[in-house]
Amino acid sequence: MNRPLPSALAGTALATSRFAVPGMRCAGCIAKLENGLAAVPGVAAARVNFTAKQVSLSHDPALAMPALVKAFADLGFDANPIGDALAAPDGEARRLVKALAVAGFAAMNIMLLSVSVWSGAGGLTRDLFHWLSALIALPTIAYAGQPFFRSAIRALRAGHTNMDVPISIGVTLATALSLFETINHGAHAYFDSAVMLLFFLLAGRWLDAVMRDRARDGVTALLRHMAPGAMVLDGDDVAHWQPASALVPGMRMLVAAGERLAADGVILAGRSHFDQSLITGEAMPVAVATGGRVLAGTLNCGDAVTVAVTAAGTDTGIADIARLMQDAAQGRSRYVRIADRAARLYAPAVHALALASFIGWMLAGAGWHASLLIAVAVLIITCPCALGLAVPAAQIVAAGALMRVGVLVKDGSALERLAEADAAVFDKTGTLTLGSPEPLDLDRLPAQAAGIALALAQCSRHPLSEALRRALTAAGTLPARVTLISEEPGEGLSGQFQGQVVRLGRPRRSGGAHMATALQIGDGPEQLIHFADPLRPAAAATLARLAAMGMPSRILSGDRAEPVAAVGAALGLPAEGGLDPAGKLARIKALSAGGARLLMVGDGLNDGPALAAGHVAMAPGSAADASQNAADMVFLGNSLAPVAVAIACARATQRIVKQNFALAIAYNVVAVPLAIAGLVTPLIAALAMSGSSIIVVANALRLKGSAR
Repeated sequence: MNRPLPSALAGTALATSRFAVPGMRCAGCIAKLENGLAAVPGVAAARVNFTAKQVSLSHDPALAMPALVKAFADLGFDANPIGDALAAPDGEARRLVKALAVAGFAAMNIMLLSVSVWSGAGGLTRDLFHWLSALIALPTIAYAGQPFFRSAIRALRAGHTNMDVPISIGVTLATALSLFETINHGAHAYFDSAVMLLFFLLAGRWLDAVMRDRARDGVTALLRHMAPGAMVLDGDDVAHWQPASALVPGMRMLVAAGERLAADGVILAGRSHFDQSLITGEAMPVAVATGGRVLAGTLNCGDAVTVAVTAAGTDTGIADIARLMQDAAQGRSRYVRIADRAARLYAPAVHALALASFIGWMLAGAGWHASLLIAVAVLIITCPCALGLAVPAAQIVAAGALMRVGVLVKDGSALERLAEADAAVFDKTGTLTLGSPEPLDLDRLPAQAAGIALALAQCSRHPLSEALRRALTAAGTLPARVTLISEEPGEGLSGQFQGQVVRLGRPRRSGGAHMATALQIGDGPEQLIHFADPLRPAAAATLARLAAMGMPSRILSGDRAEPVAAVGAALGLPAEGGLDPAGKLARIKALSAGGARLLMVGDGLNDGPALAAGHVAMAPGSAADASQNAADMVFLGNSLAPVAVAIACARATQRIVKQNFALAIAYNVVAVPLAIAGLVTPLIAALAMSGSSIIVVANALRLKGSAR
């Protein structure tokens, strides 16, 4: 939450601190943390990243770290300071999957014992089965319920409530009543309901934790592209290996051909060309000479150079992209899922009804045992299993349908956000196009010129040289006898053919909108060989389908303006090129601020922040690891058609989700009054609850054919 600076902080240079807060569980925690922390004296602003479970505080530098941690504790949250843009996974998913396994195993065994009771077992046999169920359930609930119990206790100690408070009350009441019934030879015990409820709740929480770990993986994958270290020259020009963490400005790095840079810097000696697609998305390596700036994570494609370090560690450009990526995700992390919105109203209402039922029947003279039995029946019959399944059941079926057509859904909430998207933004290279240049006009090359071009091209690893080599070899061309071949970084290759100098490299005149290389034989004219990056199959048809669905599209790219404009003209889209990661992110934010809910589709590492900032994001299967991790969905294959298929499926999923909510609410409208009236036993309530869940799942199965 941002608010005007207090007068005490006006003009003060604020400090920024980040905290890992694993106890954030629901959308209500966002407002509680941002409002509560912003009210702390000395804190100017608090921003929650719900996806990464982090909070960023802008505060008076004089405010000590223990005081900040105490501010979290006063709100009922444990907080751990983190000193980097990247928080290490807290192991929550691993702990939850252990609790889930215990609850699942126990639930299966208790259900087997309960079948005999439901079948009419009585007397000592029934008591034996109840005691066996208790022996399994009590330690299971004590262990598997810890994530909910601890969170509820912290909240209550801080004078607040959260979603774990009513969950803990319900599980504890059902368990206590079951134990009371077992001790007093009662006919019914509800250990199975309590353990099954924990199992379903843990399953949802584990999936949520896995999604958050994947979100962190996006930044981790990006930072992996930094080299682990560098060869550093000492005062005597002797090279010694230094890890990246030990690099400081002023050091001199010796960067060999084929090596990635471990820090930002300026070239002191030598010249080469660098693959900067990591930062800019530009497919062509860029020539950099002495005095030129080079960035960490970029690849030296040519000769060795000496680089003076100007920035290292968390001050490098690639670390800035990682921070942009994580900060941009805060906008999406504030999205409140439809299930969360419903739960905020539903859970308090359910427990108020159960409490009112207990008090009402006590006042009517039913006695505490009968009143508590009715209250537990109300809790069980209104257990939000049907509501809890309304969203995940539909999303799981839809995700399976999309997987069959080559779309992998990483986060169930992405289907909600994709259904809400009303505009699309595409990167160019590798997204709208295949990202592999192909020569266009080889048939105009004479046979001898083609042989010379092949002889030169096969001596270089430049992307255009490799594309030319593949095309000429496929056409059956044989290399000419070219000798003394050498390569000058950023300029091209040269050699000797029958006493003449031959050259293949950078054109001396413009190649226009297309990428181009030039072949020159002796003093003859340059023969331009143009290259084009072909569009993905079905690109035009997919964009037309999106327009028909009410989703206008545009291109934002880091490539040069000319080829971007050419692709935009071919597809009839507005296009903007030459954008670095920060520029692309700014354009996404500007469009979002104008009210657009953007689908961002990109593949490059430079697209990571933009993917994180979009309302929803997709990446092709050929994308960099960081982009795939930052995206909510990944589509496989070369065709762009799965993008439109996913949108249509997401919209169908939302229709089914709304139907499921309507069915669950209708069930409660009928069943709750019967339970409050004392006409439903806890056993019948449990059966009715299961029946409503089956109806919801059956309705969700209609989505099997939705991906088309």
